[in-house]
Amino acid sequence: MGSPDFAVPALRALRDAGHVIAAVYCQPPRPAGRGQGVRPCPVQLAAEQLGLEVRTPARLRGDPELAAAFAALALDAAVVVAYGLILPPAFLAAPRRGCLNIHASLLPRWRGAGPIQAAILAGDAETGVTIMRMDEGLDTGPMLLREAVPITPATTAAVLHDALAAMGSRLVVRALADDPPAVPQPAEGACYAPKLTRQDARIDWTAPAVAIERRVRAFDPWPGTFTLLDGATLKVLAAALVDGEGAPGVVLDDRLTVACGVSALRLTRVQLAGRAPLESDAFLRGHPVPTGTRLG
Repeated sequence: MGSPDFAVPALRALRDAGHVIAAVYCQPPRPAGRGQGVRPCPVQLAAEQLGLEVRTPARLRGDPELAAAFAALALDAAVVVAYGLILPPAFLAAPRRGCLNIHASLLPRWRGAGPIQAAILAGDAETGVTIMRMDEGLDTGPMLLREAVPITPATTAAVLHDALAAMGSRLVVRALADDPPAVPQPAEGACYAPKLTRQDARIDWTAPAVAIERRVRAFDPWPGTFTLLDGATLKVLAAALVDGEGAPGVVLDDRLTVACGVSALRLTRVQLAGRAPLESDAFLRGHPVPTGTRLG
């Protein structure tokens, strides 16, 4: 049970490990892209390539027929990875060994929809994957396996996404094979990572430079970060912390150094809407940004 790219490695790993996959549940096809054509999610595409049965209910709650069809699969276990729908109690109780969730954080830290981005935004030294037996709470179930990975000053959400997807696919295969004992999550230390929206992408230059730099890395590739330059959208793809002071949002020199609420940030890779991404020196050759320009 999963929908986005993050869930595809787990599907393939389960198949490669020899497990019989009775069905694949994922989000229904939805409009996407500039043309808003209806597209299946990545898990559906992968499942169809593997010749697996795909089910795409729009919701699970309040439908006894869906619950009965799920129970009729007579599952040993269900593996849930970023599915996008809440599993009602009847679904949670149906598999003999329960519903195992691959969660992209070291629970109980960063429960919720955006754990990868939240770990970077908070300046955490590490994150990882937890294999959890689901209960009716939000990522509150007992833990079967955990594994950590460091977060470096260069780590982006894109890098963590791929690393944790691979880690989770390996760990869930191990959990099914070894059936480790379930350990309750600690009572303290729980944090909530909310789902991101496009409104989160605009840079607030009154924030400290360290917070904005983390934001650039945490929101790569989605929802991204941007500011306004002379009324045009300028995507900030990479940035570096530097010394500097000034009114927040004001360009301090000829190298795209921007004053923040505390200290300053040098924009090292940017992209104007509709144009190709460029390193800042190449961008400035074609788009000079005078000292004193205010970004917003």
